[in-house]
Amino acid sequence: MHASHFKTTIVGLPILLAGLLIQAAAAGPKVGTLCRVKGQEENTLHAMGLVVGLKGTGDSGNFSPTIRSLAIVMERMGTPVGSGDLAQLKSAKNAALVHVSATIPPAGARQGDRIDCVVSAVGSSADLTGGRLVLTYMLGPIPSANGEVFAIAEGDITVESTDLRTKGKIHAGCRLEQEFPCRYVRDGKLTLVLKPQYAGFRVAQEVSEMINGPQLLFQSGSRPIAKAIDAVNIEVEVPRQYLDDPVHFIRQVLELDMVSVPLAARVVINERAGSIVISGDVEIAPVAIAHRNIVVETSEAAGAGPFVPVDPADPQNPKLKSLVTSLNAINVPAADIIEIIKLVNANGALTGELVFE
Repeated sequence: MHASHFKTTIVGLPILLAGLLIQAAAAGPKVGTLCRVKGQEENTLHAMGLVVGLKGTGDSGNFSPTIRSLAIVMERMGTPVGSGDLAQLKSAKNAALVHVSATIPPAGARQGDRIDCVVSAVGSSADLTGGRLVLTYMLGPIPSANGEVFAIAEGDITVESTDLRTKGKIHAGCRLEQEFPCRYVRDGKLTLVLKPQYAGFRVAQEVSEMINGPQLLFQSGSRPIAKAIDAVNIEVEVPRQYLDDPVHFIRQVLELDMVSVPLAARVVINERAGSIVISGDVEIAPVAIAHRNIVVETSEAAGAGPFVPVDPADPQNPKLKSLVTSLNAINVPAADIIEIIKLVNANGALTGELVFE
């Protein structure tokens, strides 16, 4: 082998399907594909709660926070617990202390809406199957000094993974007690936020120029209304005629078609979803990487022994996309592919930006 190429050696690799998603950035997307409107952020509510009804899988009697929580709940329900009763509560095996969280969607939510909540064991309970969350008051993303309640959660827990029985979900178990509106316009302006895979000074400038272009020019009095603040944020002034109806204007902005998007070579990884998004021609410099029973080499010396050739059409400039496609074709798990990309980047051999979502 006289040219630089990939050498991938696989030793005893189990045949597993890598749940891997590889995407390339589409040409000419809409502005709404590249950006979100500031104000469209998730909010997380949280609380500590008590699960009852477990079949002997609750916290042990030595975990005092659960005993105290159980005593507080009983007192609130009209059954005060004396000091002598605490010793008896220690023998209860059907209660567990849990952390409860619920995520308000980016679009906001209204009072009375019901959303899912996630319940995770805090103490020694190893299985929440069959449990029920006792009425729990949910606090806001930033707890207020007066302990303002933003939602109430309760209900039967569904454990969705047999491999992780200490975590479950209550479908529609959280009822919102407060409004969560999305405030898009502040001081007559809205801010577009580039998504991580598109963030960059050049893209921000292209988006602002598109908004200032002829499609919206007649609505802005023939003057620029958009300005790129940095590599992520584009500030847009709402024309006077839309101040009372900003949604109409926002829709027009987000539906503008970008002629081209000058994307830098970038790799966006979501480890939780097991996804890799590659934009641009991300190349790999000469490097040798060993991970578990996988060896990846990109050098002129790579050529001895069994190997899987990658990107034979352009051996001088091996592409990351070709490597990922080849590893996925031989059923390398997504987690291992992501670890290999991390190792390539850590050795300075990745000619592109690595972004984690």
